[in-house]
Amino acid sequence: MGSSYSFLATSGGTVAAPSPGPGLGDMPESCVAAVLVYLDPPQICRMAMLNRAFRGASSADFVWESKLPLNYGDVIERVFEGDAVFCKDLCKRDIYSTLCRPNSFDGGTKKVWLDKSTGKTCMLVASNGLAITGIDDRRYWSRIPTDESRFYSVAYLQQIWWFEVDGEIEFPFPPGSYSLFFRLQLGRAHKRFGRRVCNSEHIHGWDRKPVRFQLSTSDGQQATKQCYLKEPGKWIHYHAGDFVVASSCKSMRVKFSMTQIDCTHTKGGLCVDSVLIYPAEYRERLQRF
Repeated sequence: MGSSYSFLATSGGTVAAPSPGPGLGDMPESCVAAVLVYLDPPQICRMAMLNRAFRGASSADFVWESKLPLNYGDVIERVFEGDAVFCKDLCKRDIYSTLCRPNSFDGGTKKVWLDKSTGKTCMLVASNGLAITGIDDRRYWSRIPTDESRFYSVAYLQQIWWFEVDGEIEFPFPPGSYSLFFRLQLGRAHKRFGRRVCNSEHIHGWDRKPVRFQLSTSDGQQATKQCYLKEPGKWIHYHAGDFVVASSCKSMRVKFSMTQIDCTHTKGGLCVDSVLIYPAEYRERLQRF
């Protein structure tokens, strides 16, 4: 029999108990914590369930500080503003947990959170946080409530000649590469007898000319992209461009826009939900066009 069974004894027809020895629970918490630093947050949480030593090590501040953005203090100050003091009494694990929840700021028009697995920064800008040409004229636009948006409402375009949506965000983005998307849907969805139905009555004009997406940053980066809007009834993330934050800075200003200003024809039947800023290395999870 293999060496792993060497503790078995056959004398007297009984099995001898293995001699007591050190186990995982006897490891010093400092040694366990030094290993946990190299794991991602979900793995750390799973390891914490092994025993008391791992549970204690998983709460070490230096373990979770390695998962937080380098400039997490600036992020807290920007998002929580006057309430930033509450984070001073939290351990690093609880700060990480707090930042992983979607936190609203700028009057509820924006949400920011850390991806639970990677600690990367993600952000959403609501449609009512964008500058939309003609938004106050009910002949062209309307706000409609929906549970398909994280902000529970979207801007719906019935018909317009000059289509233009602009936005701007100033934020202390942690170093990294980011992709910016517009979340759009052709048609207006609603429930009928418990089933999702899309009304395509007003959809027109988007197959005549492409929509132009633009992005620029305060340090001179620029991106431009054009594409046609497609697939009525589906929420699609349209990629507008990428930008890079080379080092932790107090803040970076990002401007972005979506236009279709060919006034030879009207266009309509479009829902504008939000703008998403997402880690560029994971953009394939979202990108459709």
